[in-house]
Amino acid sequence: MPATGSQLLETPERRALRQAVADLARRYGSDYFLAKSRAGEPVDELWAEAGKAGYLGVNLPVEYGGGGGGITDLAIVLEELGAAGCPLLLMVVSPAISGTVIARFGTEEQKRRWLPGLADGSRRFAFGITEPDAGSNSHRITTVARRDGEDWLLTGRKVFISGIDQCDAVLFVARTEDSRTGKLKPCLFVVPRDTPGFEYRPIPMEIVAPERQFQVFLDDVRLPADALVGDENAGLLQLFAGLNPERILTAAFALGLARHALGRAVDYAKERTVWSTPIGAHQGLAHPLAQCAVEIELARLMAQKAGLLYDAGEDVAAGEAANMAKYAAGEAAAHAVDQAVQTLGGNGLTQEYGLGALLVASRVARVAPVSREMVLNYVAQHTLGLPKSY
Repeated sequence: MPATGSQLLETPERRALRQAVADLARRYGSDYFLAKSRAGEPVDELWAEAGKAGYLGVNLPVEYGGGGGGITDLAIVLEELGAAGCPLLLMVVSPAISGTVIARFGTEEQKRRWLPGLADGSRRFAFGITEPDAGSNSHRITTVARRDGEDWLLTGRKVFISGIDQCDAVLFVARTEDSRTGKLKPCLFVVPRDTPGFEYRPIPMEIVAPERQFQVFLDDVRLPADALVGDENAGLLQLFAGLNPERILTAAFALGLARHALGRAVDYAKERTVWSTPIGAHQGLAHPLAQCAVEIELARLMAQKAGLLYDAGEDVAAGEAANMAKYAAGEAAAHAVDQAVQTLGGNGLTQEYGLGALLVASRVARVAPVSREMVLNYVAQHTLGLPKSY
C-alpha cells in the first residue's frame, strides 16, 4: 500500500525521498529479499545500492559523507524499503543507533574513521546491549569495562545481537567498574569484529531474515583508549541518544511490514472471486482490512511526531513519542499481517505470497527492542504519573 499523507506533513524533499526509495526497493522486492533470507545470505546488492544513492546515511552529517537530514528522513527510507518487501533490520542498528551516537558524541577521529563508511554502506555496525540475565532491565547489565593502563578490558555476555557476521564493528554498552554501587553508568565502546577475545555464535531462530541473531562472549577484550565513545561519566545521555532513534526506526520497520502485508491482501481481495463477486466486496473481509489501514495511518502519524521531536532536540518529549510510536506500529503490523494471512486463506501460508514468513517477523516490533508491556509501563509511569510496581 502506498503511504498516505498531505503536503502539510512532509516537505517536497521528503516526498521525493520517499518516492525514490520506493522505486529502488520495488526493483528488488520481496521475492529477492525472501530468497536471500532463506538461503542465509545478506542482501548486499540492495544495501550497496541504497548506500551509493545516499539513503543509508541520510541522517548523518554532510561533512562526513551523510545527507545532513534527521531520523525522520532515515525512517522514511526504512519504511519504504519494508513496504516493498525489503525490511532492512540493520538500518536500525547501523546508521540509526551507531551512526547517531558517534555523530553526536564521538571524537573527531572516530567520526572520520566510521561515519563515511556508515553513510555510503561500505561499513556496517551492530549494537550490543541485551544480556541473558538483564532482559528489559538495563540497570542489571553486567558487562564491565575496567581500565588497564591506557587501555580498557571488556568482559561480559550479550544476546540477540543482530547481524554481527555482516558488520565491521559493534557498539557495545558496558558499565564502568565503579558503577557496581548500583548507580547506572553505562559507557559505549566500539569493538571491531576481529578483536581478540571477542567471540560470537549464531542463535537458531524462526525468523526469515537476512540478519542472523548472535550471542556474544567478551573475555578481557583489550581495547585502546579511543574505543570509548564520548564521556565516561555521561553514559545515560549518550545511551538514550541511540535508543530513541532505535524505537523510531523499529516503528518504521513495523510500518513497512504492515503496509506490505496490507497491500498484498488488498490486491488479492480485489481479484479473488469465489462466488459472484471478488471477496473484497464482502464486509467480513473489507472491514478488517479497512481497520488495518486506519491503524497503520495512526501509527505513522505518531512515528512522524517522534521523528520530528527527536530531530528538534526535544529528547524528553521524543522519548515518550518514540515509545508510543513503537507500540502503535508493532500492534498495527501484527494485526495487518494476521489479517492478510486470513484474507488469503491457505495461500497466505504459501511461500509464493511470502506472508507466512511475516507472521514471525511482525512479532519483532512487539518484543524488541523493548516489549510492548515495558512501553505500557513507561507510559503509565511517565505520562500518567502512576506508581511503579518494580
